[in-house]
Amino acid sequence: MFFASLENIVSHFRQLLTDKKYILIYAYNGTGKTRLSMAFKDAGKNEDERDTLYFNAFTEDLFRWDNDLENDNERKLLINRHSRFVEGIQSLEMESRIRPLLRRYTDFDFFINYEDWFISFERKIRIGDETVTFNNIKVSRGEEIVFIWCFFLAIAELAIDEEETYRWVKYIYIDDPISSLDDNNAIAVAGHLAQMLKKQNNRKKMIISSHHTLFFNVLCNELRNAERFFLSKNDSLSGYNLQDTTDTPFYHHVATLKDLTEVARSGQLYTYHFNVLRNILEKTAHFHGFKNFSQCIKQDNDDPDGVIYTRMINVLSHGNYSLFEPKEMLDENKEYFRKILYDFLNRYQFNPEFIAR
Repeated sequence: MFFASLENIVSHFRQLLTDKKYILIYAYNGTGKTRLSMAFKDAGKNEDERDTLYFNAFTEDLFRWDNDLENDNERKLLINRHSRFVEGIQSLEMESRIRPLLRRYTDFDFFINYEDWFISFERKIRIGDETVTFNNIKVSRGEEIVFIWCFFLAIAELAIDEEETYRWVKYIYIDDPISSLDDNNAIAVAGHLAQMLKKQNNRKKMIISSHHTLFFNVLCNELRNAERFFLSKNDSLSGYNLQDTTDTPFYHHVATLKDLTEVARSGQLYTYHFNVLRNILEKTAHFHGFKNFSQCIKQDNDDPDGVIYTRMINVLSHGNYSLFEPKEMLDENKEYFRKILYDFLNRYQFNPEFIAR
């Protein structure tokens, strides 16, 4: 399906959610996932009324660090008290709601100061025979994202449980909650999220978008009744393609390979396609236990081809090749691309019903 704008996709999703409960979206970074989530939220505005609780990059921006540059001692995470996201949380015992979620992933503790609206962190470390507590620490970027995610989950649970403060929530929209997490945590986050969504009392409609294939695949397997889509930009028509993948394999590296074979066959190859191909090769190498993606490239009898193609992917996948200003490959590079791709498909067999060359 082709849509001329993100607002058109929002209208389609809101109509779809009259009958459906879950929508899952897979899209590459830079496609417009965050902008789509904001457009969906904005469509639910009516003066002071809202209908969408959302998690995206803007949610993370509701929290910012005060690093106490003068004394370098009392570091704290400030909360934007004016956001409806945190409206009324003082009376909801948020610490006791967040801690069980946070302990799944981390070993630090936290305290919320509702008078001055900030969060302080501490960590206990075993040194010799003693346990030493370090107060007012600054947690890592990944740990900060995990904390904000758990903060959001606690609020989402309040909305699902129809708590009065969040009874206005009709839709919950989650965009890329695991951008700074490793694969193990990605699986854990997806599993825990699915458990929460499958609560018997959950009447909220959900949209979840991600560029992380593993996270997306776990959700597809957990939420089998979800509508699933692959979102991509249509550069020739200045709009968006929304491909329904509900009845196709859950593993979207297959959808990605399908896209690559189609553009390889049509000749509409752009330099950023080397980035996509490299991503496929790296995931395959990781799956097979190889140290480098080059081991998934066919080595010809005289061997130099493998070296040349590895170097080509390294060079062409690290340039400044924007998805918004695509540069078409040179004809010679198109042939190199096709050879690497087709050799890969010959070596690792995929169902030809889904990937036709």
